[in-house]
Amino acid sequence: MPVAMLDGIETYYETYGSGSPILMCAPGGFDASIDKWRVASAWTGIDAIKALAAEHTVIVYDRRECGQSHGRVERLNWASYTQQGKTLLDYLKVDSAWIMGGCMGCSVALAFGVHFPSTTRGLLLHWPVGGYRWKVNSQDRFVRHLNFARQNGLKGIVDRAQSGKSFWMDPEAGPWASVIARDKEFAERFASQDLDRYLGIIATSGRGLFDRDTAPGAEPEEVMGVKAPSLIIPGDDPSHATSGAHYLRELLPKSEFWNVMPPEQTTQKICDRILEFCR
Repeated sequence: MPVAMLDGIETYYETYGSGSPILMCAPGGFDASIDKWRVASAWTGIDAIKALAAEHTVIVYDRRECGQSHGRVERLNWASYTQQGKTLLDYLKVDSAWIMGGCMGCSVALAFGVHFPSTTRGLLLHWPVGGYRWKVNSQDRFVRHLNFARQNGLKGIVDRAQSGKSFWMDPEAGPWASVIARDKEFAERFASQDLDRYLGIIATSGRGLFDRDTAPGAEPEEVMGVKAPSLIIPGDDPSHATSGAHYLRELLPKSEFWNVMPPEQTTQKICDRILEFCR
């Protein structure tokens, strides 16, 4: 099982194929694991990882606090998610890569393009998150967890997390639920921390991550400065409002907007379009 210690956080990753690298920032909100490239609603019919690996070195990983990766109790923000991806590339001795995001992974990819321009060959953005419903639902998860923590304390969170459900599936369990469920020592440290400090982390994380109706990850002035070529593939549902994709189309100076809407976007067509763009 390939695991890298990145900035003190164990990160599970896999690599496939050969050719110019693609770092794939997983979809799935706080379920952002490698499996989401294979089993999410937008990725069915064929193995997208295998299809892209026909021409590229595909690097997939579980985002921190998701899947088999570990985490650290601290304020969560797009920069911390981006740093994980950059440190993984450094660990693998990759100087530059295409940065691909799906769903909330688009915001990680977008932040990557802003913070690490020399490492970014281009951005591949599939179904960027955005829209009022998405913002409200995302903020509500943090509010629900905040209220649960106040009422039940840290021990109550640890007990709740034992169900094994992720934060996205069970908001009361919190962003570190999957790590708590898998790691007894982490759970013990979690329960022994200061509650007031933890409540502050939750309040500021939720407010900072989901502060707009449009696609988050970077400020618009920063996005306008991204010089890497970008492919935008729009979504069309309450979590991936088409307006979020058009927002990025307006701001990214070297963007191509694939004007094909779901459900015409089969996984095969998506992979073919990505390969064509990268060529």
